[in-house]
Amino acid sequence: MWRNWGGNQASVPIRWHRPTTEEELVAVVRRAAAEGTTVKAVGAGHSYSAIACTSGHLVDLSGYDRVLAADLDSGVVTVQAGIPLWKLADELAVRGRALEVLGDINVQSLAGAISTGTHGPGIGYANLASRVIGCRLIDGQGQVHDIAAADDDAAGEAPLLAAVRVGLGALGLLSTITLQTVPAFNLRVIERALRVDRLLADLDAVVYGSDHPGLFWFPGSDVVLVRQRTRTDEWPRPRSKRAAWWADVAVDNYVFDAACSLSSRFPSVARSIISGASAKRPHEWVDRSDRVFTTPRLARVLEMEYAVAPEVFPEVFERLGRLVDSVGTPLPVPVEIRWTKGDDALLSHAHRRDSVYIAAHVHHRQPYDQYFAGFESIMDDYDGRPHWGKLHFQTAETLTPRYPRWVEFAAVRRRLDPHGRFTNPYLDRVLGPITTDAEGAS
Repeated sequence: MWRNWGGNQASVPIRWHRPTTEEELVAVVRRAAAEGTTVKAVGAGHSYSAIACTSGHLVDLSGYDRVLAADLDSGVVTVQAGIPLWKLADELAVRGRALEVLGDINVQSLAGAISTGTHGPGIGYANLASRVIGCRLIDGQGQVHDIAAADDDAAGEAPLLAAVRVGLGALGLLSTITLQTVPAFNLRVIERALRVDRLLADLDAVVYGSDHPGLFWFPGSDVVLVRQRTRTDEWPRPRSKRAAWWADVAVDNYVFDAACSLSSRFPSVARSIISGASAKRPHEWVDRSDRVFTTPRLARVLEMEYAVAPEVFPEVFERLGRLVDSVGTPLPVPVEIRWTKGDDALLSHAHRRDSVYIAAHVHHRQPYDQYFAGFESIMDDYDGRPHWGKLHFQTAETLTPRYPRWVEFAAVRRRLDPHGRFTNPYLDRVLGPITTDAEGAS
């Protein structure tokens, strides 16, 4: 049995593969095609949705993780699709390079991160997939396609790279990925607590006052933790290993997990968590970019995240506060809020619009149905787009109007996987069944 990291998804594949070469990846797809079965790739299993579940062939990419080429002058790097983000960051650092932006978790495979639209913070920076300039993809017949940005300019063809960049694993198996990296850089971090009214009054200063701001709001409180990260030429001034371990591992994971486990029985515990967060004193440090972007996440939570247009954020945030008041159940896990730049991937949550991402969490032992259903209902009113790797209740019917180029993605899917080799129940729900060209046009 395969289970995801959150423990809320599981499936039993007919066979489990651990390829180390592209030839082995091709062989798996061709075998599945001959059998009439399905194929799904998995990385670290950090998606809360059922996007990676399969009753067919499961392809574990954990051993397919090498850097294949790196041009230090141009910054173009080609890697195997299963490389985890932490390893990629380390490999780039020794070459004097870095990813332009990262999310706050670094254990995902690169293929999984780009396929679900993983993003970091910063209104001037698009998601990780936007830095993909080429790839090798194995289609539903076991044919390998070399895909590059120039291919999307071909007349009369649906844009392959724009589809694959956030492809949901629905188009084929990613074999290699070519990325545009940037010179290595450091980030200066300032963390402080703000009251909600002060945040909303100074929102522009928070959003635009640093390169990579992030917010953590404790539901039901008037406290927001603000983490502002600014690119700098300063030498690193990292926290001591002891201080970093105490803050990021001991307090934010072990103590937090224990407190969350008790909060449903003892609501005062939840209030203590919020009080402790609000008592944090401002502090500052400088470190290597990937070490600042990411933090250990050991406490298991369940998550729903939506992207909406930045101009509606104050109204959405006010409604979210009313929702929390109506739920009643203590919610000690903070809501995370980040701004990003728009991009051109066909099914990116930030397609053709700058976006603010709002992520609701619950401890994995807490019920989430009422909270998440109410959260999603609010997002529906603002053309919200759900993160493909997080929990949501949308269907192809409700999602189609939210993506201007949905039909083009469907055309690429029909072209690369006409027999549904890479589908599963989740993709059938959110993308709909694969149709013929005539059916799609109708």
